[in-house]
Amino acid sequence: MATIIYTHTDEAPLLATYSFLPIIQAYAAKAGVEVETRDISLAGRILAQFPERLTEEQRVADHLAELGELATKPEANIIKLPNISASTPQLKAAVKELQEKGYDLPDYPEHPQTEDEKDARAKYDKVKGSAVNPVLREGNSDRRAPAAVKGYAKKYPHRMGEWKSDSKTTVTTMDGGDFFSNEQSVVLDAADTLSIVHVGADGTETVLKDALPVEAGEVVDATFMSVAALRRFLTEQIARAKADDVLFSVHLKATMMKVSDPIVFGHAVQAFFPTLFEQYGAQLAEAGISPNDGLGALMSAVDSLPDGEAIKASVKQGLADGPRMAMVDDRKGITNLHVPSDVIIDASMPAMIRIGGHMWGPDGQEDDCLAVIPDSSYAGVYAAVIEDCKAHGAYDPATMGSVPNVGLMARKAEEYGSHDKTFEIADAGTVVVRNAAGETLMSHEVEPGDIWRACQTKDEPIRDWVKLAVTRARASGSPAIFWLDENRAHDANLIKKIEAYLPEHDTDGLTIEVMTPAEATTYSVERIRKGEDTISVTGNVLRDYNTDLFPILEVGTSAKMLSIVPLMNGGGLFETGAGGSAPKHVQQLIEQNYLRWDSLGEFFALAASFEHLAGYADNRGAKVLADTLDAATATFLEEDKSPTRKIGGIDNRGSHFYLALYWAQELAKQTADTDLAKVFAPLAEKLAAEEETIVSELNAVQGSPADVGGYFRPQDDKADQVMRPSTTLNEALASL
Repeated sequence: MATIIYTHTDEAPLLATYSFLPIIQAYAAKAGVEVETRDISLAGRILAQFPERLTEEQRVADHLAELGELATKPEANIIKLPNISASTPQLKAAVKELQEKGYDLPDYPEHPQTEDEKDARAKYDKVKGSAVNPVLREGNSDRRAPAAVKGYAKKYPHRMGEWKSDSKTTVTTMDGGDFFSNEQSVVLDAADTLSIVHVGADGTETVLKDALPVEAGEVVDATFMSVAALRRFLTEQIARAKADDVLFSVHLKATMMKVSDPIVFGHAVQAFFPTLFEQYGAQLAEAGISPNDGLGALMSAVDSLPDGEAIKASVKQGLADGPRMAMVDDRKGITNLHVPSDVIIDASMPAMIRIGGHMWGPDGQEDDCLAVIPDSSYAGVYAAVIEDCKAHGAYDPATMGSVPNVGLMARKAEEYGSHDKTFEIADAGTVVVRNAAGETLMSHEVEPGDIWRACQTKDEPIRDWVKLAVTRARASGSPAIFWLDENRAHDANLIKKIEAYLPEHDTDGLTIEVMTPAEATTYSVERIRKGEDTISVTGNVLRDYNTDLFPILEVGTSAKMLSIVPLMNGGGLFETGAGGSAPKHVQQLIEQNYLRWDSLGEFFALAASFEHLAGYADNRGAKVLADTLDAATATFLEEDKSPTRKIGGIDNRGSHFYLALYWAQELAKQTADTDLAKVFAPLAEKLAAEEETIVSELNAVQGSPADVGGYFRPQDDKADQVMRPSTTLNEALASL
């Protein structure tokens, strides 16, 4: 039987899986397709690290490693739902929940001293941040809005906030001392083994990273952010926001950039509360309270300190003395600096742009803001969009074009592969990158606290990326723009490779150009306003940013995107959109038994997965499932069966019922496989006849609290009961 792997992940996508997966498995089985699950949730990944501490019943296999190996094989067919890229506070919360459930896990050691603590910290660090994506992404990304979604957005445009020409909202970024300005880059002529060494002022050498293998043609970069320059910049921007009377907001990626960005975030916390850390910094550090974990963790932990009340008073005074801060939840007093994973740049900046350049202030009202993006590598993208909106107003989803993306991400490409090569420097000196012969390839003079990092981009993924860009340009007829800046060391090397590899392809009649990210943004948004499409061909971080920025403006969310990753060895990885709004949806389910998560991304990924399987396994039934699911999804959109905005209408569970109904109807009337049609005809009739009853059963549970048995690790029986409350629908599926 042909097999698809459907991933068991986190938060709202996981809860939705309890409702949708039984439908998928029931339908697929009739076409000879088996849909299996693998647990890559944060809780599952944690438990997989500590088998020796768990009972046999508690142990969880390392499914992520298993899928990483599968991704290198031609038979791979993986549907990957959004998962938590854990910040340290999220990791600690997950560990606490699992401990309370009876799992014998060690606490997360902030400052490991013993060998056991160091071992535990190393295992937890494997789980933290973007632990999943680099393992599964053995191919480059092809991400775009499906025609049905784009058509729906044009027919039923989502609301956009008004942009005013005198808006004070702006982006600010460092003009020196950051990762961009300090970057060095080399291309390896031959395979080699590198080392990263810190050379102290007295000549003492400390190996930071040893035995780092590299391939011929590989691009290796090294850079650092000066902590002195960062602190000057942050202090200046806090004063600027106060003087301009705008909301102060910091936008980072403290999840994917799990080593560097939490440190930058911590400096923002310290810069905003200088008096607090001057007076109590040593006491906080001694108690293991890190500003990198955010203001929320600090406030939760200080009650146990002798000066706890004074520290709280100092925080309150700091908020009063500083500029008004952008809020995550003004009703609960959760600020921009409370939790490093609360304000993630690729979700927070598009949302701000979409509502007219505003964020929410402490008074519960929208207002202009100063968007602080310390590293200048990509800040110009958001600055260009904001300046365009000031000049021309908000975009119109009913007429605007699209910006699909071809993203370089295979084999841990670029910054997202830097985690094991990122270091907070302890002592002044020089960090050098050497080859096996002991020759220095790159070097930087550093000071204590500087954030130094190296990253790699292998040649084969770059070749594949160029090929994919040409393929998409040819298929779509749209211009393909490589977003690269020749003034950045890494980009300059990529431009040389592009110039070498483009002639290998037929580019006659195609528009393929290289522009800086800011120039490419301006070019793309000018075309958007004319209703024209432009393919953004980007590196890994901009891939992440652009596939949220433009979809949120175009179709209201990035969760409805079609994301296909053609794996380089022939398999397929199908991703289902973003999960940035997942936490608030879980909260609403717990409080009101209403899940607003929209599974449309899952529908598109599933159809693409069936389509891929049909070709690879020569499975006619899979092809029928793909075609009928596409048709059912079109009906689903036309009938507007996504979850309603307010309690009382259908939620995620109701949307799954309607997808099941329309899919069964399409299967029943198709002629490509009459046996399948006969199987699904009775089901289609039953679901249609019982529509009112099923919707009533699904909606009847709304309004009361729901218990799924855990946030990070729900109990299957409880989650099943909550997410499958219609006996009539359950019995109809069982009849298959």
